[in-house]
Amino acid sequence: MRFELTPDQIDLRDAVRVLLGDLCTPDAVRGAWDGDGRVRAAWDALVEMGVLGALVAESAGGLGMTDEDVVPLLVECGRVALPDPVAASGYAAAAALTEILDDPDAGGLAAEWSGRIASGAVLLPVVDASAPVAGSTTADGFLWCGDADAVVLATPEEVDLEPLQSVDGARQPARVTRRGGRVVATGELARRVTSAAGERLALGAAAELVGLGEQMLDLTVAYVGERQQFGVPVGSFQAVKHQLADAALAVAFAAPLVSLAAHSLAHGDPDRARNVSMAKLRASTAARHAASASLQCHGAIGYTVEYDLHLFMKRAWALSHEHGDPDAHRALLRTSLGLSGVAS
Repeated sequence: MRFELTPDQIDLRDAVRVLLGDLCTPDAVRGAWDGDGRVRAAWDALVEMGVLGALVAESAGGLGMTDEDVVPLLVECGRVALPDPVAASGYAAAAALTEILDDPDAGGLAAEWSGRIASGAVLLPVVDASAPVAGSTTADGFLWCGDADAVVLATPEEVDLEPLQSVDGARQPARVTRRGGRVVATGELARRVTSAAGERLALGAAAELVGLGEQMLDLTVAYVGERQQFGVPVGSFQAVKHQLADAALAVAFAAPLVSLAAHSLAHGDPDRARNVSMAKLRASTAARHAASASLQCHGAIGYTVEYDLHLFMKRAWALSHEHGDPDAHRALLRTSLGLSGVAS
């Protein structure tokens, strides 16, 4: 199976890469640490380009695209460490509301909020009861998928937020507790929406982790090509080459698994949950590997907050634990393969 992007997908991905490279600079990400955890200029530009409405149905004002179109764009969000929760709102929530559009009771509400997501009027992250929510203090609502048999749309006034500490100051996560809200799906529809939302949250994180891994390696290759020891670039040392080659291989192997998971979700593959777990597991371990190798090759400068590398490392460390850490997804894979009772 090949996962080459189409010419249109490449053009959109490249346009997003240029846009984010201009508007979500490391200085802008630093500003999000001291501000509200947002890079508004980049967010607004993504809205203008249609990225936030990519998965929203055309009938609700979106582009009606699929996971295979959107996931490459999330890789680009990871590449610049964009702190705004594009994956939680423009990806997972947009897809969840699209599934509810045909419901006779809640379809109108789903269409309204889908259109508002596409227009950039609202930030509506998906909430899994067991996971912290990044950017929750600036959210305009919450799509609650924390109950087994109900999906609930809650306003900020209908939830309590418990701020949490994070190694990545731009994430500004909080635990969300719901006190009210309007039920938008129940029964089998709610279970289907909740399952798919969880899968997309994990896949969105995996895609961003791939972008983060690529960026950390790009920064490090540039650094070791300039930094000299004994009169030669440190990048010429075999030990450095081997470290970076191993990390690059790990990231390169994670990328097609992310593409496979996107294909599975887009086409309703019965193995999509397993494919998402594979993608999140490999992307998490690959990004951690890239962070470790990059830090070691940079030496002490990699620890300093003045240097850009720490922004990407800390985002990778945070995302690798969100929506299932490697151990959790490894356990899910063992269960799906019938190996849960077999010794490692």
